[in-house]
Amino acid sequence: MLRGDAAHHLGRVLRAEPGQLYELSDGQAVWLARTERVRRDAVDFSLVEPLPVRPPRLQATLLLAIVKFDRFEWSLEKATELGVTEIVPLAAARSEKALVAAAAKRAGRWQKILLESAQQARRVRRPVLRPATRPAMAFRMAGAQGAALLLLSECADAMLLRKHLEGKESTSAALAIGPEGGWTGDEFAAARAAGFAEVSLGGNILRTETAVVAALAMLNYALGD
Repeated sequence: MLRGDAAHHLGRVLRAEPGQLYELSDGQAVWLARTERVRRDAVDFSLVEPLPVRPPRLQATLLLAIVKFDRFEWSLEKATELGVTEIVPLAAARSEKALVAAAAKRAGRWQKILLESAQQARRVRRPVLRPATRPAMAFRMAGAQGAALLLLSECADAMLLRKHLEGKESTSAALAIGPEGGWTGDEFAAARAAGFAEVSLGGNILRTETAVVAALAMLNYALGD
């Protein structure tokens, strides 16, 4: 049985009818299910058969600086579709202070975006969303997990991400993407101390959301399925 907002959306917006087939997940398994009855606040299903679930090869953590919420939320959506398993919002030094202060109040909305995006991508579960964290602490935590550590940088001597990934076979990675004003010197130093490699997406200056999609696509190509 499906209740709440999901049932309302399925019954009232999508106008589900008895006999239609849907994929249902409880976060652990996926089933093909048939709609039996559509009520005002609930939808009844019968389970038809289990569907195969393949865990992703790459466990990717996205450390994403807080930027204007429309762009940040678009980034959450696309990062979920591209398979990230964990997202850590970063209260970077050059993130707008008002946005950082309001981040906790947006957490519920962000969780909903992650859930809907995971459903769109047919993922079994949505990414884990961590509380907003200062970059230095987030870098240390990621460094302790033994993942491939990558920090997007605009510095001229940063290696191209695609070259850095050549020959790599890691099954876990942490990717840090800064605010539109860039990382500060202290943040660069904290990342280096934690073991992050500075990498680049090329000579063009990209918006945060563009960098998220481009970098995650490269990671998936090099290390993922």
